[in-house]
Amino acid sequence: MSFTEKKISVQTLLALKDALTNIFWAKKDLRQFIELTLENPLIVSTIDWAENTKLESVSLIIDRMSKRQDMYQTDLLKLIQETGNFNDFSHLKIWDDAETKIKKAKTAVEKLRNNTKGYFDTIEELKKAEQARASNQAKIKESITYQQSLDELKKKFFEIAINDNHQNRGHQLEKFLNELFTFFDLDPKSSFKITGEQIDGSFTFDNTDYLLEAKWQKKQIDAQELYGFGGKIQGKLKNTLGLYVSLEGYSVESTKTENPSVKAIILMDGTDLMQILEGRIKLTDMLYIKRRHAAQTGEIYYRITGI
Repeated sequence: MSFTEKKISVQTLLALKDALTNIFWAKKDLRQFIELTLENPLIVSTIDWAENTKLESVSLIIDRMSKRQDMYQTDLLKLIQETGNFNDFSHLKIWDDAETKIKKAKTAVEKLRNNTKGYFDTIEELKKAEQARASNQAKIKESITYQQSLDELKKKFFEIAINDNHQNRGHQLEKFLNELFTFFDLDPKSSFKITGEQIDGSFTFDNTDYLLEAKWQKKQIDAQELYGFGGKIQGKLKNTLGLYVSLEGYSVESTKTENPSVKAIILMDGTDLMQILEGRIKLTDMLYIKRRHAAQTGEIYYRITGI
């Protein structure tokens, strides 16, 4: 029986849906994985990822492909193979209740493997599967440029760090922040404005506008400096938030303050920045987690651990 004559079972398709839904927490990461895997990824763009849940989006894609296995069977098999081979779940550690998420993902992938035993058991099928895998690996290799770009940004940051000329360092930091925020598609508004070593600017994330203030000075940021930034935010539209970046960190007083003027601010420090530059977490994921924590607890300073 040839591949085109052997239909993929309903049980296998259900297991594939469950596995895909659980191996990534962020919808954008799941979408990228599917697009990189498929030979014909245009079908992915026919789904409303913003409105649908992960399971709804995955179900729509798999259902449409399974109804036309004459067209999509090879891509379905690629998706089954790549998902079944998934074994690195470290990216889930940054999310709340990480152990439960990782356990659920591993269970779903193992179930998929058990349901697909026999799909690749003939020489011809194994050969086709390997060809499909090689094609997918080539696509993934292209995405290595992401890490290369991140390494370039890290190199630039280290060059700034050893610059003893503070005025020059400020201009370098201004350019670096523009490149970093552009790299993560955060739409920085023209160039960040620099005054001394203070960087002011704005960017857009998740349909919300943020004011940015960044300082690189020897002392930690105190509460009065945060109050001043909070006042700038209060003078903007109601839903505007603020991101304060202090490479030398914050005083205990500033992180524990209950002053209402700072409740629209989230804080990042040099350690946070290094986690981003070392590829342990994306800037966008860090913003999302810090903002959610602040909304749930009222705490504007949150250290992300487990990454």
